[in-house]
Amino acid sequence: MRWWAVAHLVSNTGTWMQLTVQNLLVLQITGSPAAAGLSISAQAAPGLLMGLLGGAAVDRWPRKVTAAAAQVTLGLVALTTAVLVAAGLLNLPVLIALAVVTGLVATVDGPACALLGNDLVPARDVPSAIGVGSLAHSAGRLAGAALAGITVATLGTAAAYVANGISFFFVAAVIPFLTLIRPQHGEATAAPARKASGATGTSDDAADTSVRGGLVFFARRPRLVALAALNAVSALFGRNYSLTLAVLVAGPLAGSAGSFSAVSTALAVGGIVGAVLGARLRAPRVRMVALLTAGGALLQVVAGISPSLAFLVVLALPMAVAESVTDTAQNTLLQTDPPPHMRGRVLGAWNSIRTLWGLAAPPTLGLLMELMGARGALVTGGLVVAAAVAGGWLLRGPRTVATADPVAATLRPRFTRLTRVTRPALDSAA
Repeated sequence: MRWWAVAHLVSNTGTWMQLTVQNLLVLQITGSPAAAGLSISAQAAPGLLMGLLGGAAVDRWPRKVTAAAAQVTLGLVALTTAVLVAAGLLNLPVLIALAVVTGLVATVDGPACALLGNDLVPARDVPSAIGVGSLAHSAGRLAGAALAGITVATLGTAAAYVANGISFFFVAAVIPFLTLIRPQHGEATAAPARKASGATGTSDDAADTSVRGGLVFFARRPRLVALAALNAVSALFGRNYSLTLAVLVAGPLAGSAGSFSAVSTALAVGGIVGAVLGARLRAPRVRMVALLTAGGALLQVVAGISPSLAFLVVLALPMAVAESVTDTAQNTLLQTDPPPHMRGRVLGAWNSIRTLWGLAAPPTLGLLMELMGARGALVTGGLVVAAAVAGGWLLRGPRTVATADPVAATLRPRFTRLTRVTRPALDSAA
């Protein structure tokens, strides 16, 4: 797990180096901000359209092989881009095509690497493993953004793509030496899958290994649907702090680029602190995700009425902590609640949902800020999110007997064990 965490950190650092320079590269080639936005959308589009197919591939194939092949492919794409940049042959259509290929491979790479990391630790430590992954992501983002500027200034734009390609090959080289605690589910038989579905699904779910089966399973799980709804409302009306807080700093607070850099640093530090705290979660529930979402929304309301830049910098830390812990709890549920044979498709469906809201959120928030201003958008968005969480809480369905009656929940396992012991004797006497 330590090796995997190091590989994850190296890979995220390389990825953020490339992402940092990619928009600048598009602007150098075309001089059009719209083209930069198009390249981002082209890379995100496969996740929206093909996420479930990628998850299905992860469920069917051995994860170590799948993850290693995906990492090698991404490395080859990055190095190809570097060669084209260095040779002066990269144009917008080629860059868009490479972005689409990267997005397609990512639909397989994301679930494969996430679930592979979980297979390295006992089940009780999966939340900690996810927290370590979040920590590596946040630290890689900081390191990648910083190294990108140094690399481009000293070695040129192509060097950032070379560094990212090398980081992918480093991960691929580490994967064969990882020791899995649990078997790879791409090699699992149907019988264990049916057994695993007993607590979380039906026998039909276990027998159905199709893409449609994964989508049906997701739609039939109330807690997964609830997570999707929470993600939708928080994405559309909050959490996009790189946009909303930037407008708040530049507008009402009359700050500079350096001022927003201070806010961004506070958000990054809060993300790291939240990842550490999230790693201590053992059994998060949808209720916890809902409460954290509502808490983050109320902090957003306070941010909307910030009297000064210093106040906003201080407030950005707990906002990022709440967001990071929410993400860790959410990811833990998504990666542990479904039966093992269904987790790739659940993550694939989730990637499609998250991509949809991720594409819809910036224009929604932009329109809200156009109509109400930065302060009004933050306050209104936070109140909408908090109200949605409260409404969902009031409209939730009746609790199960196991939850509503703690005495029955305690006695039922004991009664089951007693029945297992006495039934053979009774059958023999009969």
